[in-house]
Amino acid sequence: MAKKKTHDKAVLRDTGRGVSTSSTPAKTYNILMALLTGGLLTAAWPTWGIAPLVFIGLVPLLMLEDRIAHGEKGKLFWLSFLAFLIWNVATTWWIWNATPAATLAWILNAIFMATVFNVFHLTKKKVCNKPLGNLFLIPYWMAFEYLTYLWAAKWPWLNLGGVFSSTVSWVQWYEYTGVAGGTLWVLLVNILIANIIQYFKEKEAKPLLINIGVELLVVMLPILASKSVYKHYEDQGDDTEVIVVQQNCDPWNEQFDSKFYDQVIQNNINLSLPLVTQKTRFIVSSESAIQEGIWLHETQNAKALNTLHEYVKRFPQLAFVIGGTTYEFVPQGMEDDFPARHIEGTNRYYYCHNSALLIDTARLQLHNKSQLTPAVEAIPEWMGFLKNYSITMGIARGTLKGDPEAKVMTFGGHKVGVPICYESAFGEYVSTFCKKGADLLFVITNDGWWGDTPGYRQHFEFSKLRAIENRRCVARSANTGRSGFINQRGDVLQQTQYWVPDAIKATMKANTKVTFYAQHGDYLSRIAVYLTFVLLITWIAMSIIRWNQAGERPAKRKKK
Repeated sequence: MAKKKTHDKAVLRDTGRGVSTSSTPAKTYNILMALLTGGLLTAAWPTWGIAPLVFIGLVPLLMLEDRIAHGEKGKLFWLSFLAFLIWNVATTWWIWNATPAATLAWILNAIFMATVFNVFHLTKKKVCNKPLGNLFLIPYWMAFEYLTYLWAAKWPWLNLGGVFSSTVSWVQWYEYTGVAGGTLWVLLVNILIANIIQYFKEKEAKPLLINIGVELLVVMLPILASKSVYKHYEDQGDDTEVIVVQQNCDPWNEQFDSKFYDQVIQNNINLSLPLVTQKTRFIVSSESAIQEGIWLHETQNAKALNTLHEYVKRFPQLAFVIGGTTYEFVPQGMEDDFPARHIEGTNRYYYCHNSALLIDTARLQLHNKSQLTPAVEAIPEWMGFLKNYSITMGIARGTLKGDPEAKVMTFGGHKVGVPICYESAFGEYVSTFCKKGADLLFVITNDGWWGDTPGYRQHFEFSKLRAIENRRCVARSANTGRSGFINQRGDVLQQTQYWVPDAIKATMKANTKVTFYAQHGDYLSRIAVYLTFVLLITWIAMSIIRWNQAGERPAKRKKK
C-alpha cells in the first residue's frame, strides 16, 4: 500500500505539471512539441527567417524534457533527434545540390545535438531536477558548438549565435563576445521562458516574478545597448579603394574545365578594368578562379599569373587578390604526411593547396586555406584510400594541405586577411588575421555548387558577423552567388545579384584597432568546456553515491 500511495503522489505531482496520465495523448503531445521546436528554429534562421523566434525555439523541447524528467513516458533522445533533424534538413537542404552525402551530414549533426541534449537531461535529473537545472544546458551546448570548430566533421553553420546576422543592430556587442555570446543569450532566454511556464503551472509566485524580471533584463538590455552602439558607431581607419569582381563562372561546367581557364582570367580583367583609378589599391576576385594549377617552385611558367602580373604592371598602385589551386613538392622525410600525394612513376610526393594569392609588381604572396571543408577538401585518415579524391563534388581534390595558421599579406602599407570560403564561418580563426595586423578582410568564395538556394545567401551572412566581431570592413567576392561590401557595423553597403557577372567598387576604411574578441577569441566557449567537465564529474559522482546508497539499503533492512 505504501508503494501504491507513493506512486499515486508521483502521478498527481506530474499531472500538476501538465503531464497526462494517458499514454496516447502523451505520445501525441511529445511529437508535437518536438515538431514545434524544429519548426521554430527553422523559422528563425537566415536568410528568410524571423530571428526573434529563436528565443522560444527550444522552449517546447525544454518543457518536454521536464515532463519526462518527472515521470512521463517518452524517448527524449528520439524526440530531440526529430526536432534537430527537422532544423538541419529544413535550413541546409541545399547541400543536396552538391552531394547526396548531405543525408549523412543531416543525420549525424542531429544525432550530435540530440546526444548533447540528453546528456544535459541526465545530468539535470541527477544533480538538480528543478527549473534551475535547465541552466546546465548552457555549458553543454556551448561546448558542443565549440567542438564544431575543432573536430574533423567541422560544421558551425547552425551555431545559435549566427541567427542574428539578419538583425545586426541587436548584436554590436559581438566585438566583445563573438557569436558565442549570442548562443549564450539565446539559451538563457529560452531557459528563462521555460522556467516561467513551469513556475506558473506550479503557482510559485516568488520564483515566477523573479524569472519574469530577469527575463525582461536579459532580453532588453543587450538590445538597447547594442542599438545605442549601432547608432553612434562610425567606421574607423584610412580610406582604401577596393574593387570586387564576380566573374560568374559555373563551377559544374566551366571553372574546372581547362577550355575555360584563360576566359575566366580575362573576364576578371574585363570586368574590373573600367572601374580602376589611381586610388584603387586592391582588386578582389573569387576562390579557385585560377584553375590551371600553379607549381610554387616555377610560378614564372603559370600563364594566369603572367597575365595578371602584366595587368598590375599597368597599375602599379594596386594588387590583385584571387584564389587558385597551387602545388608544391613534399620535403624529404615528410612523405608519410597524410595530405602528401604520390606522383606516379616517381619517388616524389606533392601537396595540393586551395590558395589565396596576392599579385603585385614585386612578388607573389599566398595564404593556403586552413579550415578545410569536410569530405570535399579533408578526408579522415581512416578513409585513407579516398584521400586524393573528393567524395562529394566530383572533382579530384581530396585532402588538401593547409597552413597551420592564418597568414596576412601586405601591400601598400596595408595588411589584409583573406579567409577562403568555409573559413569565413569560423569567428576565432578570422579574428586571427586581425590580431596579426590585418586592417581589411577580403572573403573569397565559390558558392556556385549549391545553385540559386539559401546556401549562398546564408554563407554571405557570416561575413556580416565577422565585420562586427573585428570592426573590419569586408569585401567579399563570390564566383557565383552574392558578392559585396560590408562596413564595420555589419551593414551591407553594396551587393551583386545572383548569376550576373559584375564588378563593384567602394571606399573601405582600413581599421587597425584590435577588438576585445579578436584579442581573446572564443573565451566564452572555453569557459563552457571547463564547466562541462565539472558538470560531468558531478553527475558521475552523484550517480555513484546513489548507486552505493541503493545497494546498502537492503542490507540495513535485513539486519533489522
